[in-house]
Amino acid sequence: EVQLQASGGGLVQAGGSLRLSCAASGFTFADSAIGWFRQAPGKEREGVSCIYNSDGGTNYADSVKGRFTITRDNAKNTVYLQMNNLKDDDAAVYYCAATGHYSSSCQIGREYDYEHWGQGTLVTVSS
Repeated sequence: EVQLQASGGGLVQAGGSLRLSCAASGFTFADSAIGWFRQAPGKEREGVSCIYNSDGGTNYADSVKGRFTITRDNAKNTVYLQMNNLKDDDAAVYYCAATGHYSSSCQIGREYDYEHWGQGTLVTVSS
């Protein structure tokens, strides 16, 4: 059974930092692309960042470039999203997702590439 468990959300002041984790099981983690998406109230879900295959190639949405960093630990089957200098607009429910198969690239926002989704973790930013 494929499982993705997102954690690490919480309340943070604007300008602060959080690190989200996505723990995965049930598929060949090292081969899979993992993406982070977010959905704010009243808005569509949007892609934030993704990381692909064991080489760890990454992509970021323009809105988070320079502030967010995605990394993976294949030994722990976990992907992290380090979020720094958080802004009000970053408040959302964050979801991680996995393609579940070998992925030599990933692109922001291509939800249809992702076969498996975890539950969300809430990030609240206070100004």
